[in-house]
Amino acid sequence: MKNNTIRSVVATGIGAALFVIIGMFISIPLFSNTSIQLQYAVQALFAVLFGPGVGFFVGFIGHALKDFIQFGSPWWSWVISSGLVGLFIGLASKRFKVDKGLFATKDVVTFNIVQILANLLAWGVISPLGDILIYSEPANKVFIQGLIATLANAITIGIGGTLLILIYAKTRTQSNSLSKD
Repeated sequence: MKNNTIRSVVATGIGAALFVIIGMFISIPLFSNTSIQLQYAVQALFAVLFGPGVGFFVGFIGHALKDFIQFGSPWWSWVISSGLVGLFIGLASKRFKVDKGLFATKDVVTFNIVQILANLLAWGVISPLGDILIYSEPANKVFIQGLIATLANAITIGIGGTLLILIYAKTRTQSNSLSKD
């Protein structure tokens, strides 16, 4: 248990640092402070490998730090949504056997259904409602932002996250791959 906790803390720190660095230096603007953000592919990998707690905190801490460094204060409705995307993907991580070198077509499909639903809930519902309730933002603006963020992040995770997980799975030894000579 202790090693698992240490491993999770280290994974969270590394994941959050990568989230900040990638988010600050690799960003493709789309609409009103909404960009293609490649760090979500890395967050998805960490969520699949380490579970929902690490997935949540990589997004939550990483997004809060990135906002603080770039803008002086976090935009909490989006910080929470980043965390929730990692949480939801991490909740599905028990379905996958990536650590055993397995990430089959059905796993890719399941992963992408989960991440699309996670993005839709986080960016299409929770962050716009948070923007309206916390920051009194206009509904039409934040729901458009949310839709764009949903699409951009779902595509980013769908391509980048899937590739990262597939590559990682290929580095693991499958349990039935060894044979006695």
